[in-house]
Amino acid sequence: MKIYGDSISGNCLKVKWTADFLGLTYDWIEVDVLRAESRTPAFLAMNPAGQVPTVVLDDGRPLAQSNAIILHLADGSTLVPADAYERARMLEWLFWEQYSHEPYVAVARFQVKYQGKPVPELEPRLVERGKAALQRLEDGLAATPFLVGDRVTLADVALVAYTRMAGDGGFDLADYPWVTAWIARVEQALAIG
Repeated sequence: MKIYGDSISGNCLKVKWTADFLGLTYDWIEVDVLRAESRTPAFLAMNPAGQVPTVVLDDGRPLAQSNAIILHLADGSTLVPADAYERARMLEWLFWEQYSHEPYVAVARFQVKYQGKPVPELEPRLVERGKAALQRLEDGLAATPFLVGDRVTLADVALVAYTRMAGDGGFDLADYPWVTAWIARVEQALAIG
């Protein structure tokens, strides 16, 4: 398997972390999005959306979109709950992550860290929504050590990727003690640091 990804991207890292956790063999191919390497004709032939991560499975079939990739890789593993309701809760978090978390927390990080925008110049709505996303996580973690109960699932993998880097976008994780403790638990469970 080949994983095409940019190491600065949380979406790419969650694919790497899932593969590593599962002990899968793969070749990591670094694709620098800041240099438009995902927009080359060869890359676009593999993934017409021109986005990373993209995986080429052992049989040659490509697969894109980070959460689709991690769901495919982890199918049948402990990262996907066997209980139907818990699996649906995991999916609920995965869908929420791409719609209500990543577009704010990750975008603020990108603008500050990679585009050099000062935090005070971020669009207020972006900051407001990012804080709301972090608060939603804080509330969701008040009763359980992981997002779907007592052990790590793909929900945790997906959401820790950009949450652990939220400070790069001007968000103060000290305001979210349950989130901060959860980040440490997920990093330990996935053996990332």
